[in-house]
Amino acid sequence: MKYIKANTLSCFSPPVMIATFVIEIALALYVSWRYKFDEVTRLTVAILFCLALFQLAEWNVCEGAFGIDSLSWSRLGYVAITMLPPLGFHLATKLAGDRRTAMVATGYLAAAGFATFFAFTGHGLVSQMCLGNYVIFKTAPAVIPLYAAYYYGWLMLGTVYAVRRARQIKQANRAAALRALAWGYVAFIAPTTLANIVDPSTIAGIPSIMCGFAVLLAIILAGEVLPQYYRRPVLRSYFSFNSPSSHGKTSQ
Repeated sequence: MKYIKANTLSCFSPPVMIATFVIEIALALYVSWRYKFDEVTRLTVAILFCLALFQLAEWNVCEGAFGIDSLSWSRLGYVAITMLPPLGFHLATKLAGDRRTAMVATGYLAAAGFATFFAFTGHGLVSQMCLGNYVIFKTAPAVIPLYAAYYYGWLMLGTVYAVRRARQIKQANRAAALRALAWGYVAFIAPTTLANIVDPSTIAGIPSIMCGFAVLLAIILAGEVLPQYYRRPVLRSYFSFNSPSSHGKTSQ
């Protein structure tokens, strides 16, 4: 599908989509190599992979590559982003050392329900359009408010949980990792919301725009969250000449 030209900045154009895919896949491979492949690392890799998969799906909606129709790519992309909220919350609980699983299971059950709906029902996703700057997906009208409540609800829950547990936990490395994760959430939720306020027409492209900004979350996961948790130098320490690298002092 060739994309329609739009008279706005091409912040999320197909070239940016494929570049973002490469960045997120590279980060997933990097953290797999850099850190012990325990549950924290596996969850981080899963988040990075889902982000990358959505970017690849978007790019194929616009460019029509690999001989797969645009609607199939849209379904695949939607399944990928639907899994992100529970994966993020699950990661937060592991960073906090929280063994309670009821909330995590609830999140995955909700995600599975929506993912099944989008992937296998004929009216889940009905069309898509590449506007050159972002992709618009047309879904069943009745499910839009439910899906928005699910998505934003779990993102906000993950942010609040990370902030609160960071204040409660005594281990410096865990607390720092949770704070970084909270900032990761804010890094893509805030600019998406601002873009929607400045230009309400972008609301139709929220999934595309939000996941475009989510490359910031990917960088924070690889450059701040995991280094803090595993007590390794954080990304910003390589760009600071006046302060020592950030390390935790206590064990996990």
